[in-house]
Amino acid sequence: MAVNVSIPKGTRDFSPAEMIRRKYIFQTVEDVFRLYGYLPIETPAMENLSTLTGKYGEEGDRLIFKILNSGNYLEGISVEDIQNSSTAKLAARMCEKALRYDLTVPFARYVVQNRNEITFPFKRYQIQPVWRADRPQKGRYREFYQCDVDVIGSNSLLNEVELIQIIDAVFQQLGLNITIKLNNRKILSGIAEVIGAPDKVLDIAIALDKADKIGWENVDKELENKGISRESRTLLYDIFDYGERSGLSIVSNAPPAPDRIALSNLKNTLKDSNIGCQGINEIYKIINFLNDINPVLDCKVEFDPTLARGLNYYTGAIFEVKANDVAMGSICGGGRYDDLTGIFGLPDVSGVGVSFGADRIYDVMNELELFPENAAISTKILFTNHGENEIMYALEAIKEIRRAGISAELFPDNIPLKKQLSYANKRKIPYVALGGSIEMSEKCFTFKEMNVTKNDNTPNDPKKTLLEIIALLKK
Repeated sequence: MAVNVSIPKGTRDFSPAEMIRRKYIFQTVEDVFRLYGYLPIETPAMENLSTLTGKYGEEGDRLIFKILNSGNYLEGISVEDIQNSSTAKLAARMCEKALRYDLTVPFARYVVQNRNEITFPFKRYQIQPVWRADRPQKGRYREFYQCDVDVIGSNSLLNEVELIQIIDAVFQQLGLNITIKLNNRKILSGIAEVIGAPDKVLDIAIALDKADKIGWENVDKELENKGISRESRTLLYDIFDYGERSGLSIVSNAPPAPDRIALSNLKNTLKDSNIGCQGINEIYKIINFLNDINPVLDCKVEFDPTLARGLNYYTGAIFEVKANDVAMGSICGGGRYDDLTGIFGLPDVSGVGVSFGADRIYDVMNELELFPENAAISTKILFTNHGENEIMYALEAIKEIRRAGISAELFPDNIPLKKQLSYANKRKIPYVALGGSIEMSEKCFTFKEMNVTKNDNTPNDPKKTLLEIIALLKK
């Protein structure tokens, strides 16, 4: 009887060709991280549930994949408990662990546990998978990789500027045309004060964060359900309509003065809010730095007062990156968190970081056909198999080629040459070396370029010495 074999929704297998392309993204990102002096760490796939719960807001908590306790996870739980307890309370009793939701909260936990070994400011990067019990759709998976880069133990806004430079460098190398959107949670807090809803800033941020997905009409309904009055909501939309019309833009060869006038008007709107003015001033400082270094930025940076980032722990500058040429959600995002470590017993340690969504970046690059052709090549040259003596001759050559840092392999079976060449074609191996008895006697190989179509005027495949082959492959 046939077995129905499948994988969970929102997860994927990756073929060798896909993995090579994914590794290309990871390597590009990691190279940039290291160029800016960041150090790698890793944390476990699962954390204590108590470590994760309460850090992402109510909606985030619902998306955490919880792990049932080993053995009898219902031990000590009565039928009455099951009937009368909320799902969250039951889960807390049956599940002590969970799959990590992101890399930032585990990083904060790591910093607290290792504070005596860490040199502050601590600059770390981390490339690992995370899991969210979300509804799978285009660009949204239940298992996906994040490439995080953070600096913790410093309040300087130079860190925000450096992260923008890192974002620019990564996507410049990947060949993606992007826009970095910039805002500050303090501005959102100031707006909440001005519209008369100072205690609703998180509700506002969570609702705004979903505007692209659910539309402004549903955002309005959600804010209404959170108890925000019609008057306050009207004031909110008036501010954001203004903000969208006069959004700050920092682009190469563009004078900054008109943008500063637009931001000044927003500052006037928030003049009675101390925290709102702090956020505006922080944006100004970041802009001043960016305008000074702008000639070296390849991307566009925009101030967007509607940008919210729905996670609870953000307190200052927030970032989001959009691909300009493909309809896709954010492919990178992050921000400043002033006291995330305080939750774990280490207060007043500010951090800031961004997370690159490797899976969405892959989807965008794949749609735009931006992967280099050689990104799918794992083996550069294949040596054909012609018998026992010829095998030893080929293996000696392969040893020298690999010493030169060039990937090479020997076909394992002595089968017809046509089938060996077919294998090379299917694997997209660009070069093949044939070493039969004649080549052995002449101390050379017949060298074949697989991507060259022969015609009547093209000479037969040339014979080359091992040194000539190595020199050609190194070009």
